[in-house]
Amino acid sequence: MNAAEDTEQGKRMDRRIIADRLEANGIPFLPELPEKLEIYFSLLTEWNKSMDLVAEAEEGELLDRHLTDSLTVLKTGLLSGAETLIDVGTGAGFPGMALALACPEMRFTLLDSQQKRLTFLQAVAERTGAKGVRLVHARAEDGARMPELRERFDRAAARAVAPLNVLCEYLLPYVKVGGLMLCWKGPALEQEREAGRKAAFLLGGRLEEPVKTPVAGRDWEHVIQPAAKTAGTPRLYPRKAGTPRAKPLGE
Repeated sequence: MNAAEDTEQGKRMDRRIIADRLEANGIPFLPELPEKLEIYFSLLTEWNKSMDLVAEAEEGELLDRHLTDSLTVLKTGLLSGAETLIDVGTGAGFPGMALALACPEMRFTLLDSQQKRLTFLQAVAERTGAKGVRLVHARAEDGARMPELRERFDRAAARAVAPLNVLCEYLLPYVKVGGLMLCWKGPALEQEREAGRKAAFLLGGRLEEPVKTPVAGRDWEHVIQPAAKTAGTPRLYPRKAGTPRAKPLGE
């Protein structure tokens, strides 16, 4: 086997591993998705050497912690009927870019405050042929005051490391009435739900029951916390950049 054949064999092996992980987790996927995710994962590991996009980890853990975990929502029904989704504080593109590759029929907006992350995601979109992806450079609070973004989305999502009440102020202003906020959370959620419930109410939302999203073979306590948008968000919110973290609602 020559070098080119060996490289191609490696790619096929990577795609099969990705497909196996999706199947093991009961995640539905189109036939071309493993190849696109293989390209994404390769770019992530390459760019991460100089950009610190995600924490260093063994490749299998990186795959599960970011790609697999992002796509577990596809087996929950939480995206049913949605045509648009904004990923607020997208970072390296989780969950937004992963979902854009898995759901080419939807339109995605990936928002982040750091241009270097968006530069990386532009490279991913170009290499994978991702369609329907818009990149926005803004802080969460500032983006939610842009008329073209405020209450324009069926879903607003985040895997950000922030308490639930803070995420409510970041996300709910983007969601149309009748849509959903989706927060990827861990075991701290139980302690965050009461303050989150109060914050959601102030922002025109209502917390729903969390949905467990375990990753096969991992002992991670992962859930997705939805909140339904039941009324328009008052113009007061979100408050100026930095305030939601400094003075969280609901406390």
